[in-house]
Amino acid sequence: MTKARLVFEDGTLFEGIAFASVGERFGEVVFNTAMSGYQEVLTDPSYYRQMVVMTYPLMGNYGINAEDVESSGLFLSALIVKEYIDFPSNFRSNQSLKAYLEANNILGVEDIDTRALTRYIRESGAQKAILTTGDEPLHELVEKVLASSGMVGADLVGDVTCKAAYKWEGPESTFKVAVIDCGIKLNILRLLAKADCECTVFPSTVTADEILAGNFHGVFLSNGPGDPAAVVSVIETVKSLLGKLPIFGICLGHQIMGLALGAQTFKLKFGHHGANHPVKDFRTGKIEITSQNHGFSVDPETLGEDVEITHLNLNDDTIEGIRHTKYPAFSVQYHPEAAPGPHDSRYLFDEFTSLMRGFHKL
Repeated sequence: MTKARLVFEDGTLFEGIAFASVGERFGEVVFNTAMSGYQEVLTDPSYYRQMVVMTYPLMGNYGINAEDVESSGLFLSALIVKEYIDFPSNFRSNQSLKAYLEANNILGVEDIDTRALTRYIRESGAQKAILTTGDEPLHELVEKVLASSGMVGADLVGDVTCKAAYKWEGPESTFKVAVIDCGIKLNILRLLAKADCECTVFPSTVTADEILAGNFHGVFLSNGPGDPAAVVSVIETVKSLLGKLPIFGICLGHQIMGLALGAQTFKLKFGHHGANHPVKDFRTGKIEITSQNHGFSVDPETLGEDVEITHLNLNDDTIEGIRHTKYPAFSVQYHPEAAPGPHDSRYLFDEFTSLMRGFHKL
């Protein structure tokens, strides 16, 4: 067994055992409250430069399969669990979680008290940390953490976006949608295709002129990692598209929408990560159980008069959805594609197609 230590910037130490890979990793530590779906978490680009603590105690029991990946690779810095199960039992499994992590050089650690760790993050806030199997003195590890990069002010989108534009293959569709890839999950594209959309996925560097020249019916803004206020180029692109095409954003795309509309964003104490967050839709009065993964939020005090709050997080009253009352533009903070998670919010993809149909009178 290889011992591992998780050291935070304030010197707090948690000890465990490495079950996959060795070495040292840096990142912000966040906890995820989903009971399953660790493969989708591993392949979510929004976790770039983060170490994920799973609050459910047993991980690895259903292994890894070839169908549940959500991107081109693994993006998180490390996975921290209470207990790793090394004998997966599922008819779809073709690889163990340990083998998957090691093949991608991701550090996996178990035997950490994840309840105590989660409580520490809730009380102290998400912090930078180092996870290491080395034996350096504690004070040297703290110095390394303090010298590492944090999330505030970090534009990480350029590291996870696609390198060139591509079309998402699917049946012939009514709507042509330009997707701005800030770290998109594949299930978003699957559900857009299911909603009668032909998607062309662009790198985050795409300009408004390029999109307007493509005769698209609408624009989709994807999820992604880092500080939304630092993604200046995408914010400017969205500003130039407002009112000219219908726009739908989720997660980072929601925050970018808010910034493009003149609002400000702020960092949450420990973020929202999991598949069981209650959200109220003010338009219907219904409560949705949602999948979420973000560390920043739109400041409601900075929204303009033409922006309506449509959804609210019932855990902490943060904004979960907005729409512009004049422009055909709306966004939600959570993940309606739910991979993993409940399917309560998939209606939003149909709202997007209805918006495009009305705008273009199709």
